[in-house]
This record gives sequence, structure tokens and C-alpha cells, in this order.
Amino acid sequence: MLVSVRRRLLTALLQAQRWPFQPSRDMRLVQFQAPHLVGPHLGLESGNGGGVINLNAFDPTLPKMMKEFLQQGEDALSVARRAQAASLPVLPRSEVTFLPPVTGPDKVVCVGLNYVDHCKEQNVRVPTEPIIFSKFASSIVGPYDNIVLPPESKEVDWEVELAVVIGKKGKHIKAADAMAHVAGFTVADDVSARDWQMQRNGKQWLLGKTFDTFCPLGPALVTKDSVADPHNLKICCRVNGELVQASSTSQMVFKTQELVAWVSRFVTLYPGDVFLTGTPPGVGVFRKPPVFLKKGDEVQCEIEELGMIINKVV
Repeated sequence: MLVSVRRRLLTALLQAQRWPFQPSRDMRLVQFQAPHLVGPHLGLESGNGGGVINLNAFDPTLPKMMKEFLQQGEDALSVARRAQAASLPVLPRSEVTFLPPVTGPDKVVCVGLNYVDHCKEQNVRVPTEPIIFSKFASSIVGPYDNIVLPPESKEVDWEVELAVVIGKKGKHIKAADAMAHVAGFTVADDVSARDWQMQRNGKQWLLGKTFDTFCPLGPALVTKDSVADPHNLKICCRVNGELVQASSTSQMVFKTQELVAWVSRFVTLYPGDVFLTGTPPGVGVFRKPPVFLKKGDEVQCEIEELGMIINKVV
């Protein structure tokens, strides 16, 4: 057992080294806690897998939560840039607890069948319009928190996804203007109870998608100017070290700009809103025979340039 745990930790470290960051250039915003601090704080991750710079220590007037930080727009981001350029103390990663990079969003928008290769996996047509559903914000947990198997489901599945975080309020946003409303990107696992998604609740997807702990996010909100091309990133998922999903965000049917424009036709988008943009092939339900998560499993979701989340199933 100990050897297995060590092997998984080594894999995670190697992955972080394979897709390195330039801390002087890339901005990786995090929410975190530490034993010597009272409550959540806002910080900068000093590179993929690095320690944390306490932004609230640099400027005590900054909000301590990401949503409020994003609401302040460019003023808050300029403070973070100054902190990034300064030589500030870095809290060791071992001394902090990473929270979800965003908590309490007004909405979590999800997109179904948004990877060409995932559509082929199911032998279904590629959608001509985005398929939109949602998760409740209460499903969000941190990048290293546990996924709790609900007693109501026996078919809990994994879905690695690119998450988009909104940074600016908007309605009826044009696709050409959409990236001005995006703060950045992070890694998500759209954990799904397939029995409730596909068989129960009138086959409405909501309940199967929104059990508590069914939306791990993190480890950081990587600002959009730090990502060379969000639609050309390697994306993968491992369960107990076995590669189960491996694709590229280039397979997305509807890109970020199209999704933001489409959804904003119906609802107002607010800073902190999260978009889960769909998953590539390799989910458990379409394996032969189907495979579902069980107690003791470990799920690693990773996206190039963004990082990795690691969640134990309990």
C-alpha cells in the first residue's frame, strides 16, 4: 500500500515537471488556508506545484475570496502583478491547504457532448448548438479534497474538464468580445452519478451531476494571458495511476468564446461564474464492461499549463 501511494505521488511530481511554468510570467491565483492564518486567504501559486505567496499580506485591502477579487477587475489584478514582481516570502506547499480557486459562484454552467472524440465514443452526432446543463455551487470542492460516494448511487464516474472562470459581468456578449469577460482557466472533474443522470429523475441530468463533492476544482485560476492557447492543451485523467482519458482541448466542438456568447443570450454572467466545457472520451460508463469509481480509488485530472488535481474516493 505504501509503495503504491509513493508511486502515485512520484507520478504527480513528474507530471508537474513535464509541464513547467514560468513563475515570473504566469499568474496562478489560489484560495488557501494556513495554520497561522485566520480563515481563507488569496494567494499566488509560485509555479505549477510551487508554494504560495500571500496576496493579503502584500496588500491587506485586497479581498480574501476570489469572487470578490474578480469583481474588482483590473485594479485587483494590478496589485497581484505587483506582488508577483516583488521578492516576497513563499509559504511552502506543505504548510498550506488549497481551497477551490473559486467558491460560491452565482452559477456553474456545464456543457455536454462538447468533444468531437467523445461524440464518436458514444456514436452520436456532433451537436449543432451547445448542450447546456448545470451543477449546484455546493458541489464544488478543492483540488485535493475527497470525492464522497453517495449511498444513493452505484455508478459514479469521472470526467476531466477544462473550466473557464468569468471575470467580468455581461449579457448578450458577442463571441468576438467574449474573452474580455474571461478571467482565466482551471482544472475540473465533472463527477457524475450515471444512474441518476441516465436512468432516474426523468433522465434530467442535474441530480446525477450535483451531489456534494462532485465538482473538484483547481489547483489555481490561471489567468487567460498566461495560457498560450486554451484550445490546444493536452488533457488527461488517471484512475489509480491508469490513464483513462487522453485528448486535447482542440477537440472541443464549441470553444470558450462561443460558449460564453451562447449562454449569455439566456442569463447574465457574473465574476466567478464557472463553465465546465465538456470531457473527452474514456469515461467509465462507456467502457465495456462499464467501470465506476469505488472507495479507495484515486482520480488525477490534469491539463497542460494548468496543473493537476488529485482526489481520493471515499
